[in-house]
Amino acid sequence: MFTDHFSFKGFNKKKKSRKIQKSLRELIHSNDEVIRSLTNDYDYSYTKKFLKELKRFKFIRVFGMGGSSLGAHAIYDFLRNKVRNDFYFISNLKSKKFFSKKKYLNLIISKSGNTLETIANANAYTNKYDKNILITENKKSILKDISYKVKDEIINHNNFIGGRYSVLSEVGMLPAELMGLKEKKFKRFNNLIKNKYFFSSIVSNVVNIIELIKSKKLNSVILNYDESADNFLKWYQQLVAESLGKKGQGVFPIISTMPKDNHSLMQLYLDGPKNNFFTFFSTKEKSSSKINFKRIPDEIKFLKKKNLNDVLSSQIFATQKVFEKKKLPFRSFVIKKRSEEALGELFTFFIIETILVARALNINPFNQPAVELIKKETKNILIRS
Repeated sequence: MFTDHFSFKGFNKKKKSRKIQKSLRELIHSNDEVIRSLTNDYDYSYTKKFLKELKRFKFIRVFGMGGSSLGAHAIYDFLRNKVRNDFYFISNLKSKKFFSKKKYLNLIISKSGNTLETIANANAYTNKYDKNILITENKKSILKDISYKVKDEIINHNNFIGGRYSVLSEVGMLPAELMGLKEKKFKRFNNLIKNKYFFSSIVSNVVNIIELIKSKKLNSVILNYDESADNFLKWYQQLVAESLGKKGQGVFPIISTMPKDNHSLMQLYLDGPKNNFFTFFSTKEKSSSKINFKRIPDEIKFLKKKNLNDVLSSQIFATQKVFEKKKLPFRSFVIKKRSEEALGELFTFFIIETILVARALNINPFNQPAVELIKKETKNILIRS
């Protein structure tokens, strides 16, 4: 058992490292703004009164690219059974979608306030009948200038927290509150650091990942057995890719949809190049569609009295047994119950893990210098065209 909310099985090799242990202790006791956002001590730049005024909106759109929307989208999809409002996420450039003529609350999120795609989308979709809230850094920017002109509300994005690390700050928790969820339930940092198994497991994980990278296993394949966690894993994908992909280093996070990919990619995973390590991700479901035993022939009578979850669980167990025989490195996460607490613990686990891996590789986990090159070149092309 790992916590009351999810169980965890690490890589088979239980590794220890005083250096990583020291780095973890320094990190959790630091004044780093990212770490503080994981705790209940974090001060939001909006008030409860302001939040209450926004809760009257039933239809809410979130505009943002990458970390500005992935965290909120992950929360919405994973906990959708608890969400009372209708949320729409405009997180890519597409032909204009049809939206019915309703009054929307638009959350326009851009850390820099200059994100070209967010500016274009907000311009194309919003109108004078909507209520617009801009979440951006407290400094001059294009979106801020536009918001001042049309008298939109502005919420300050913490200047010291990058987009992919911002899910437990204003960026993720304001949308979560508007979904009817409790932000305090997401804040599990103080509980986790008191958990000795969490401390030892995260150290062992980081040491194993460093060794896997050194042995040229550079593809981190996430075997996802829960489709509602797809956007959570896309959040994790961005976290790993942007934080570690620097100076010719890093790992390539790949999300594989299971068990569908048993019939397309599993052959490669099992018998292809040995440059992968794997993460199993699944959620225990309370209910599942039962198999109609009257229509089951004798050849597969073992399916009688089974449901779809039984089949899925058997496939997970079978795949892990084959991986062990093939000596393929893997770890697994099993969510015991869909809840704010479970998701908050996972956000916290992966944020801390990623920062520690980056530090061990002597990489700055908080910047993304190469991406800025494309932003500048795109702007130059638009100016010249």
